[in-house]
Amino acid sequence: MKKEKKEELEETKDIPDSEDKTEEDIETEVETEEEEIVEDINEESLEEKLTKQIEKLKNDYARAYADTENLKKRLNAEAESVRKYRIQSFAKEILPVIDNLERALATEVHESDESFKKGIEMTYNQLIAALKNEGVEEIDCLNKPFDPNLEQAIMREKKEDVEAGIVIEILQKGYLLKDRILRPAMVKVSE
Repeated sequence: MKKEKKEELEETKDIPDSEDKTEEDIETEVETEEEEIVEDINEESLEEKLTKQIEKLKNDYARAYADTENLKKRLNAEAESVRKYRIQSFAKEILPVIDNLERALATEVHESDESFKKGIEMTYNQLIAALKNEGVEEIDCLNKPFDPNLEQAIMREKKEDVEAGIVIEILQKGYLLKDRILRPAMVKVSE
């Protein structure tokens, strides 16, 4: 019987009895529960912080990727422009040479100098062909409406049977390099 009573006593020890608890025990339990709640809150806020940080890093990555792609496109466009217009400065320096060759071809020569003129003409034609291969072309504006984007009006002249604003004479040829103006044409325009 003693054994049975002893077992009963041990079983009753396991059952919490709020009357047997002291104030310290209750405070300790409350503090423990508060700490568990704070830990849960801290875990949630830590999870939220990590989620926010992940979102920020994803956003930063997307921006950096977009910046890199934009830089790549810009550099490719600049490289294409450099390739497209690589001959521009050389062509500008050659234009006065072409003008002088045209003046030389426009002069009258004696029969004895005909072969010399033929040599100048061949040189001129080769130079024009080489420039055309690189995309340099003469601005064709004679007997066409004046275009201030391509031509520079130096003089105006009233001419019968011609509408106003038509190019009637080219004083200096103009040239384009693909879609850029190397030199505008200097022209006389009808009034």
